[in-house]
Amino acid sequence: MAHFLLQVAYTADGWAALVKQPHNRLDEVRPVVARLGGSVDNQWVSFGDYDVVVLLQLPDNVSAAAFSIAVSAGGAVRAVKTTPLMSVEEGVDAMRTAGEVGYKPPAEWGGHSPPPTGAL
Repeated sequence: MAHFLLQVAYTADGWAALVKQPHNRLDEVRPVVARLGGSVDNQWVSFGDYDVVVLLQLPDNVSAAAFSIAVSAGGAVRAVKTTPLMSVEEGVDAMRTAGEVGYKPPAEWGGHSPPPTGAL
């Protein structure tokens, strides 16, 4: 099962509804995630750009995107950021693979310094 970090920022109306009737949103979120074949590892309230941070396990990127879209479409959030997570072991495997693929950057960037945006 894939892991995802979900960061959510509420709208003023979303916060107003929670202040009027404080409750743990996980009671509503867990069944939705379960219908997508996943589970919620944990959730935290946070300070800064995002108000809530959630660790999810979902079967795939499509399920994660569907959840993110559903949350966004609900209207109580102003931003949702979904980040796929890899274990450290997967990251090390990716580093090894990157070292073996033989990618070579261009020798020159045509006089551009730094390289042009989007240059591979």
